[in-house]
Amino acid sequence: MPSPTAPTTEAALETLRRVFGYDSFRGFQREVIDHVVAGGDALVLMPTGGGKSLCYQIPALVRDGVAVVISPLIALMQDQVDALTAVGVRAGFLNSTLDPDTRRLVEAEFVAGEIDLLYLAPEALAGQGTLSLLDRGRISLFAIDEAHCVSQWGHDFRPDYLNLSMLHERWPGVPRIALTATATSATRAEIATRLDLTGARHFVASFDRPNIQYRIVPKREPRKQLLALLRDEHPGDAGIVYCLSRASVEKTAEFLVANGIDALPYHAGLDAATRAANQQRFLRADGVVMVATIAFGMGIDKPDVRFVAHLDLPKSVEGYYQETGRAGRDGLPSTAWLAYGLQDVVQQRKMIDTSEGDLAHRRNLAAHLDAMLALCETVRCRRAQLLEYFGEPATGGCGNCDTCLEPPESWDGTVAAQKLLSTVFRLDRERNQRFGAGHCIDILLGRSTDKIVQHRHDSLTVFGIGGECSEAEWRGVVRQLLAEGLLAVEGDYGTLALTDASAEVLGKRRTVMLRREPARPARVAKPRGAATVVAELPAEAAGTFERLRAWRAATAKEQGVPAYVIFHDATLRQIAADKPSSLAELSRISGVGENKLAKYGEQILEVLAGAD
Repeated sequence: MPSPTAPTTEAALETLRRVFGYDSFRGFQREVIDHVVAGGDALVLMPTGGGKSLCYQIPALVRDGVAVVISPLIALMQDQVDALTAVGVRAGFLNSTLDPDTRRLVEAEFVAGEIDLLYLAPEALAGQGTLSLLDRGRISLFAIDEAHCVSQWGHDFRPDYLNLSMLHERWPGVPRIALTATATSATRAEIATRLDLTGARHFVASFDRPNIQYRIVPKREPRKQLLALLRDEHPGDAGIVYCLSRASVEKTAEFLVANGIDALPYHAGLDAATRAANQQRFLRADGVVMVATIAFGMGIDKPDVRFVAHLDLPKSVEGYYQETGRAGRDGLPSTAWLAYGLQDVVQQRKMIDTSEGDLAHRRNLAAHLDAMLALCETVRCRRAQLLEYFGEPATGGCGNCDTCLEPPESWDGTVAAQKLLSTVFRLDRERNQRFGAGHCIDILLGRSTDKIVQHRHDSLTVFGIGGECSEAEWRGVVRQLLAEGLLAVEGDYGTLALTDASAEVLGKRRTVMLRREPARPARVAKPRGAATVVAELPAEAAGTFERLRAWRAATAKEQGVPAYVIFHDATLRQIAADKPSSLAELSRISGVGENKLAKYGEQILEVLAGAD
């Protein structure tokens, strides 16, 4: 196994300071970089915002040759290259968006070693032309980004990733680094096997994102609940709203726009030009809300996303973690908010039952859903449960999730469960009929609806025996019984059916503890949005910070790049607070590297001078 040397370490640290403007590495970045620079293979698991990209960008600058980065994100390659160019790194990409002349230029730069990093999509490696090109250059390393895409059990499976094991076969002497933000131990093992990285050193960081406040609320009127969240806690903030269907994306975006929120839709049903335009506006403008299906988000580097909201239940904890991780990449307080209800459970169960694939595939989908439901229904710290899912032990509560801030009550719902299951049993066995949750709840509450009268269900012995619970509470009972596998959903109409485990409850052999439905949405400590970020600065620095942001916005617009490519908010805040009066003092600010100092230093000093 290659071992790091002192010269390697010093070269990496010097590059970090000179190019990127940071004085020290975070976490195990240094260990990964030293290992790869020395020629070792690595599998890196690091949460979004943890600095994964530096783990291959710095080795690319220290080692001889060109680093080849395999990325599934064709739509974002230009932004990735722009961000590197802004700090003085020579980078390029090859994909289907390039015209022939530009493509030939990039290929020539690669062969001549005139770039440091070359970005490719995985499907490009299926073509003989790309392979021949790579044979003509000197490759310093292969970086396989978003490596979880190789997992066939994962939430972002990309078949082209399965071919990447050929990198080791064709270029056995070139080190490889595979990186992802989301993977259980089983997924890590699958990544290592499929990419032929079984001998690689694994680096696994903590999954904890302490700046994200996790909240899951009962779904009542989800769009109105979302609007209240945006108005009360995140006015003017950038954020992402995830919906399950394209239709829901469109309706939600229209609803937000109608209510004064700057929102855009994104889903696979939109034409490529519209998707690209909406994505670019989200990245480059301040305070835009993107309403999207899960087709959006992978590789988004926007650091100031202050919230990620889900209006529908994610299919897995991995997907949920990956999506919520797009909030707060800059380390500032952010919100992960999910509205969750009975219909979500019914819909997801139906989707699994009707999904393509064999029994093993459906069982895997069900296991993923069960874990997600357990996270939604837990009465303990959500962050602890999330971390434990990924194999990371957690001690105590986090103090920054809804169950810690307002601990929920649990209650003995055994009798209520028996009443509900008895209703389903009597409809099935006595009448040979099956109905959905709403009808069963109407029976328990003794409501003489037209359907109940028509089917003479008011004559059932369970009619009217459930008056101790409200309709919302009964819906919570149904949802939790479905989550625990004590009740099932069947057929196209989502009718309720008993399971083998139902007999244990009906036979009084099993106690059922349930989470109590809150009478009203919990009021939790508000995460600090953009306004508070400014307020945290000294009073005299807040105005300077805003002037710096205005300068950055104008500069970014002039250059046609996202604002964060110029400088992150954290860097501007430090500049506003410290007020450097010379280029030498400015160079000591975190995030101000050699190239940005030369390019923007005088302009920043002028902004600061004008603030006095």
